[in-house]
Amino acid sequence: MLSRLLKEHQAKQSERKELQERRRREAISAATCLTEALVDHLNVGVAQAYVNQRKLDHEVKTLQVQASQFSKQTAQWISMVEGFNQALKEIGDVENWARSIEMDMRTTATALEYVHKGQLQSSNIYLFSSDVS
Repeated sequence: MLSRLLKEHQAKQSERKELQERRRREAISAATCLTEALVDHLNVGVAQAYVNQRKLDHEVKTLQVQASQFSKQTAQWISMVEGFNQALKEIGDVENWARSIEMDMRTTATALEYVHKGQLQSSNIYLFSSDVS
């Protein structure tokens, strides 16, 4: 009887061990599936982030090239505007010089007219005075 009880006990323990081993394998399998599902879910997010990062890197490089070109073009525009301003200043200087020369010429012409009129009047006076004598 004792040996039968021992055998039954060992058989039940063996069944329990098998059941426990089967449940352990199922738990491992379920944990593996869960882990794979989580990793896949994370990988999708990581892959999307990687794609987005590559797009951003490309956009940054494009923006840097465009900013550099814009900077060069702006420098050219500034140079052209400065040249234009300098030309306008020179034109203004020439205009002022021409006005100054014109004013000097008018002054000289007026003075010559006064001198010429003065000489005519003095020669007329001389003519008149010689006629009277």
